[in-house]
Amino acid sequence: MALTILAVAIVAFMQLSSQGLRLLHLADDYQQAVVVADRVARATDVVEEGTEAGQEGRFRWERHLRLVPVPEELTPGAGPQLRLYALSVAVRWGRDRTLELASLRTVAEKPGP
Repeated sequence: MALTILAVAIVAFMQLSSQGLRLLHLADDYQQAVVVADRVARATDVVEEGTEAGQEGRFRWERHLRLVPVPEELTPGAGPQLRLYALSVAVRWGRDRTLELASLRTVAEKPGP
């Protein structure tokens, strides 16, 4: 009887350890995906709308940049006019793993000649 209880306890411990290692590996994947998404977002020069894609190691990323219309009552009357852009970076890896980071960027329009 004691051996049966000990065997069940050992099997349960091994399964818990295995599950913990899988979760640790998944957490590491997400952390690396966040680093890639942050790097891609920070490397964005806001110039015009568009989509770019690339790959870093086993992570595939896609960056979308689009102009967001700003109501006239929210635009400053004097000084440089600001343009608002929505930036999103999607990082994919593995079978169905995806992480998406979204942000807003403002750019001052250069005055015309």
